[in-house]
Amino acid sequence: MKKYYIAIFTLILSINLLSQQSPYYDGTSSEVSNETGMTLFATLANLTANEHTNMLSYSEARECLKVIDLEPGQSDNVLLIYGFSNNMCPSSSSDDRDHLRRDKDDFGGGQTCEWNREHTFANSLANPDLDSSNGTAYSDAHNLRASDVGRNGERGNLKFTTGSGNSYNTGSGWYPGDDSTGGTDWRGDAARIVMYMYLRYGTQCYPSLVANGTTNSIDSNMIDLLLDWNAADPVSAYEDVRNTYHENTSNTYGQGNRNPFIDNPHLATRIWGGTPAEDRWGIFATDTEDPSVPMNLSVSNETSSTIDLDWTASTDNTGVTGYDIYVDGMFDSSSATNSHTITGLSASTPYIFTVLAKDLANNMSAQSSSVNGTTTAGGSGSVTTLYFSEYMEGSSLNKALEIANYTGAIVDPNDAVNTYTLKISTNGNATWNSTYTFPMSASINDGDVYVIGNTGLALCTGVVDDSNDVITGFNGNDAIGLFKNDILIDILGTLGDGTAYASNTTLVRKTSIDSPNTTYTASEWDTFASNTCTDLGVHTQTLGTNNYNLSEIKLYPNPTSGDVLNIDANQNLSITIFDLLGKKLIIDSVSSSKKQVDISKLKSGAYFIKLSSEDGTATRKFIKQ
Repeated sequence: MKKYYIAIFTLILSINLLSQQSPYYDGTSSEVSNETGMTLFATLANLTANEHTNMLSYSEARECLKVIDLEPGQSDNVLLIYGFSNNMCPSSSSDDRDHLRRDKDDFGGGQTCEWNREHTFANSLANPDLDSSNGTAYSDAHNLRASDVGRNGERGNLKFTTGSGNSYNTGSGWYPGDDSTGGTDWRGDAARIVMYMYLRYGTQCYPSLVANGTTNSIDSNMIDLLLDWNAADPVSAYEDVRNTYHENTSNTYGQGNRNPFIDNPHLATRIWGGTPAEDRWGIFATDTEDPSVPMNLSVSNETSSTIDLDWTASTDNTGVTGYDIYVDGMFDSSSATNSHTITGLSASTPYIFTVLAKDLANNMSAQSSSVNGTTTAGGSGSVTTLYFSEYMEGSSLNKALEIANYTGAIVDPNDAVNTYTLKISTNGNATWNSTYTFPMSASINDGDVYVIGNTGLALCTGVVDDSNDVITGFNGNDAIGLFKNDILIDILGTLGDGTAYASNTTLVRKTSIDSPNTTYTASEWDTFASNTCTDLGVHTQTLGTNNYNLSEIKLYPNPTSGDVLNIDANQNLSITIFDLLGKKLIIDSVSSSKKQVDISKLKSGAYFIKLSSEDGTATRKFIKQ
């Protein structure tokens, strides 16, 4: 909320910003004071669920908002999430969607001068959706906020994403708004609500389902952007009033439970690290001690595109939360453990590796002593046909298949000479049950991929080329074949064998594999957890030693804080830039006379850049600060 509200609300309502733990936490005071990481998360999750004793109906939740969303100090108007204008209906403004307040009795579905209930954690983004929980999650008033009807419609089910200024549709998501231009800061409200929903409803409400951004190194289901918002936008007395009301079940619509991240935003820091948030209880000592430097860094298992790293775990006064790995002096990736596999490397190339440790307060050790490692030589790069490059069998209907083209030419899957189809065999059947035919408009560029997703796919939907529920109806033990002119050329699983080979698993074809295989071979695939789709929509194939070595291309500066990325290459290249979720953001080209790519529209963060030439394709990572 906007900061001047904090002072006004405090004077009017005498809200005491807690200097110690609330009595609500008495039964878990020792755990809450001393635990960290996902152990603390579990303690708070149990408390939040156990104290939620009054389950509101959706109509009761509406009446609840007329009480807890009132503008403090008066009894007529509710405050509207994402609003920022002090105008109020009726007004001279031609657009009422920016209003900050509305008469509490003007509830309805009209686009003018009415308000309705906003599911801050969007109903349809939950998995399963919130309405599938017998009403409990759907009508949880901690998640519901009064919102202008039109503003609610604009947000829809867009994921939260970075932005600046007043709330708006960024084109890739929804920014809730801040007070930098005189508006109202809703970032902390949104973040703390999403964190509450994750505590209360667990896997159904992963923050990664509702927010875009970098994945947290401690918990892959958390998005660091939410931690930044939690720290940047302090708790308002308006949030305190809502929380205090709900604790008391003597109140007509009191649920019995509180949002711990409103009581103390620093609890999020204790769990997930990231940008340190305010400690409203004043019980957590400021940590300024750096972790010890990782020791005994070593390399092993070199392949043409990957190298394994291991090191002795660091120590810290509050606990190490993770490690950052650097390749040739540049940040590459993070690990929660003291081992990691570096992927996406170029064949026959020497690399220098270092590692540093981090703790909950974001204190960082110095970088370790460096070690050298060299990748092995690639394959011949002589693939002449399509092949499977990714398989995702996630929760619910989060299922997708990816087919790669490294033939050196554009492939029309419906070409009269070479026609491609997919077939599936379910439940261990010895024959193929169903056939998938590519749409007539399908076309796959050289070095590109084609993604087929289930219509119920809720993750990485921006990279899907076609939706089909039959071929993506697999369950981890179903064989799937890629056929060329009705002859099997590549396969996932084994026909006639119902043994699970990839249940709740994402498989990504190793970059060293450059051709299909009619016998499923597990060693050709890298395995990732359920719902991992960060590589979906892009694939890297290691070039052979006889081809032009794309590893010689230099990207600089990297990291960069400017608006252009310099690419030093001696031949023409097609450039595609993706975010970490696989969404295509920029398509460009470079040549001997044009060696810069405009990245002015990119926000700060990490990105993949795919470099394609007539000799092949490689994918690299760069960071914009």
